Amino acid sequence: MENINIQFKTNYAVSSKIEPFYKGGKVQISKDEQYVFCTCGSRVNVLEISTGKVVHSIEHDDQEDITSFALSCDDEFLVTASRALLLKQWDWKKTQCIRSWRAIHTVPVASMTFDSTSTLLATGGCDGTIKLWDVVKQYCTHNLKGSTGVVHLVQFHPDINLLQLFSSSLNCGIQVWDLRSSQCVCVLESHYSAVTALTFSPDGGTMISSGRDKICTVWDLKEKKARRTVPIYETVEGVVMLPAKKNLSQIGVKSENLHFITAGSKGVLRVWNANSGRCVYTQTLSTLVPSPEEEEETTDNPRGITYLFHLPSSSRLATVTAEHNILFYQLSDLSTLQQFVGYSDAVLDVKFLGKGDSHIVVATNSCQIKVFELLTNSCQILYGHTDTVLSLDVFRKGLMFVSCAKDRSVRVWRMDAESGRVHCVAQGSSHTNAVGSVTCSKLKASFIVSGSQDCTVKVWDLPTGLSTADESGVHQLTPRVTEKVHDKDVNSIAVSPNDKLMASGSQDRTAKLWSLTGAATLNLLGVFRGHRRGVWSVSFSPVDQVLASSSADGTSKLWSLQDFSCLKTFEGHDASVLKVIFVSRGTQLLSSGSDGLVKLWTIKTNECVKTLDAHQDKVWGLHNSQKDDKIVTGSDDSNITVWEDVTQAELAEEQAKQEDQILKQQELSNLLHEKQYLKALGLAISLDQPHTVLSVVKAIRLSEDGGALLEKTVLKLRPDQKESLLRYCAIWNTNARNCLDAQVVLQVLLTHLPPEELMQYQGARTHLEGLIPYTERHMQRIGRLLQTSMFLNYMWQKMRVAGAEMSLEPGEEMDTSPLQQPLFMIDKVGEKDGSEEKPDREDSGSEEDENAPGEEEEEKDEEVSVTMKAPASESRVSDGKTNGAGHSDSGESSDEADVRIGEMLDGSSRGLAVCS
Repeated sequence: MENINIQFKTNYAVSSKIEPFYKGGKVQISKDEQYVFCTCGSRVNVLEISTGKVVHSIEHDDQEDITSFALSCDDEFLVTASRALLLKQWDWKKTQCIRSWRAIHTVPVASMTFDSTSTLLATGGCDGTIKLWDVVKQYCTHNLKGSTGVVHLVQFHPDINLLQLFSSSLNCGIQVWDLRSSQCVCVLESHYSAVTALTFSPDGGTMISSGRDKICTVWDLKEKKARRTVPIYETVEGVVMLPAKKNLSQIGVKSENLHFITAGSKGVLRVWNANSGRCVYTQTLSTLVPSPEEEEETTDNPRGITYLFHLPSSSRLATVTAEHNILFYQLSDLSTLQQFVGYSDAVLDVKFLGKGDSHIVVATNSCQIKVFELLTNSCQILYGHTDTVLSLDVFRKGLMFVSCAKDRSVRVWRMDAESGRVHCVAQGSSHTNAVGSVTCSKLKASFIVSGSQDCTVKVWDLPTGLSTADESGVHQLTPRVTEKVHDKDVNSIAVSPNDKLMASGSQDRTAKLWSLTGAATLNLLGVFRGHRRGVWSVSFSPVDQVLASSSADGTSKLWSLQDFSCLKTFEGHDASVLKVIFVSRGTQLLSSGSDGLVKLWTIKTNECVKTLDAHQDKVWGLHNSQKDDKIVTGSDDSNITVWEDVTQAELAEEQAKQEDQILKQQELSNLLHEKQYLKALGLAISLDQPHTVLSVVKAIRLSEDGGALLEKTVLKLRPDQKESLLRYCAIWNTNARNCLDAQVVLQVLLTHLPPEELMQYQGARTHLEGLIPYTERHMQRIGRLLQTSMFLNYMWQKMRVAGAEMSLEPGEEMDTSPLQQPLFMIDKVGEKDGSEEKPDREDSGSEEDENAPGEEEEEKDEEVSVTMKAPASESRVSDGKTNGAGHSDSGESSDEADVRIGEMLDGSSRGLAVCS
């Protein structure tokens, strides 16, 4: 047997997302027929039709809901209106606001439209007025009054030379406005309810209007009279006039008479002859399985159409449904081309489907099942259930899946491998309550198991040849086994990989193991007890005899199938754990919870390896692909996220990064060896390693004439490199070992760079403020060190070896004068005075030596500050020469230490002065 090395997963990254992009409101399609513009709360989303992706999202700064919008006829710019009574003009391709102005309307704008030249914009308000704007010269040209209530429809006559505007409001009439005189020339009265749409003939002489009074009216615009009223027998939301010179015989257009298409509450497209008023074609939707209840027209029919568009360039039609779905049809035969789901509501379950996991099947908070193609986001909507679909499961080959719903039924669906079309092949209805969970056999498509809120589990045998059945009919299933398995709702069921065992999880806090080998009954093998609340999910390991369960108590547990004992408990979620599955060949777990998180666990170590956070609400759906390289999650926030395993990619990236680091470290060593300090310092900064940069600074300072070389090198750096160097100085300065290097670099930066340039660096103020307290601390520490060294120096001068003769020459006396000359000042007030007096200290040293014996007693009674006890370096050197011969060497070494400390203090005090 081939030995397969199992690689633990460490991370997943978002591969793609299916998010809500339309939640109701206006929809418009661009002139080039490539983009769909639709409102989604406070945003206008731009959907690319070819890919199904939202490519732009336009939102007002105040995040007010957008009440209406209009796209110019040349597709160049977009104008939006919000509840804040602001109109904004956008370059939508750059998502950039060009200009904004206050709408003169006293209440929000309800409708907007452009004329054919894209220069005039008409806005209809809820205050009953219509205003026209010249978007080029940017002023209001007309203020049309006379409408009653909300102006919900405005539209220009296609012939711009006529300068006519059509509008409709609550009075149900169609007002015709002459823009030359700003007067309403006539009112076309025919409808008794709201007018929903207007469409014009190519010559502009005929207009058809549709209304919610279930009629369409054909108007002669030259005579301003109704030519014919056509009863439609449904609430009409959209009407489109068909082109005259196209072959549309497949949809009943057999003559050259005027024909039009209507769409409304019944959700089907119908073709009408305008002359005879008869319906010549009704669309048949083969993907739908209508029920008697759905055949009757209802006010909230989810299939109802709210918008209808004609796309002349591509000979297509587009519709928008009441469930926020956007569908595209071929005009010649009204066949479905594409479907996009604008809003999915809560996602209750999601599974991979199809060859190569090319699709996902989704159960949302509705009676429809949605099948998405991951490449284009195009969706098939499957009708059949009459109530909310609760759970899904996919057979091993990936072309068949089973669903269950609140309508107490289960259904088996099959996808055609070539066309990708899905249809129902079998159904069963025997439960007495909602069916909350369903699973299918693992080896072959032989049976399905369903668990219900009636506390029972049913096993349904599938007929042979179901995987190759056509769409001719739907098989009726009958249960082989019915068993009461729990005292409360059955939340989850799972079948073992060998199809011999079944596990069930219930709201009664237990999970149970059953044998499926019995012909007519289920045999109870054991009970798993340990969860403190209801069990939401159970799952068999693909390789071991263990069962995983998740519960509302916030834990996931592993159970042994041999003795039914709990092997491991995984705690980490803050709320209920809704789903748990095995990945990495049974060595890791994935769990999703009510906290919106997905966690990756390694079973061997009980460790949570990664937490994936991409949802804002309960994550009900969790499934891994057949190749175990992807997972998909679905949540109550309406988002569906596809995750990709990036473990190998991250390992390769980390390895490449390490190799690059090694090469750069080697290059850095070579540059230091060759004394190319500028390149070495730049390379070290590019590595973003403060310690490496520090080592380069130390190397420069140790070289010959290191101070000048460091200053020259630092000043040649780029501004971004100097910015990084300032940040590193703040880090180095926190350590006493590195403070001198930090102060030297800091001195160069603060001395040679103007404050204006320094303050432009990111975080410069924070870095400089952080430098001050540590610098003061270093100064105090060095001051204490100097005080101690002075005392040692003084004692060394006063000491002599016991029994040794004084090595003084005749007439020479030991120097006992106190060392009073200051090297630095800590007092901030006196910093300027100290710096000004510094050049005079060396000259005053000889005078103080002469007066030293007389001042010694006075100094004993006086408290001397640290700043007055530091000896001058020249005095110490001369003092070392006056000592005895036996002490000269030690005196020299002490003087060298004092000189080094003096240099440190000199540099640090200057850095502190500049920093302060």
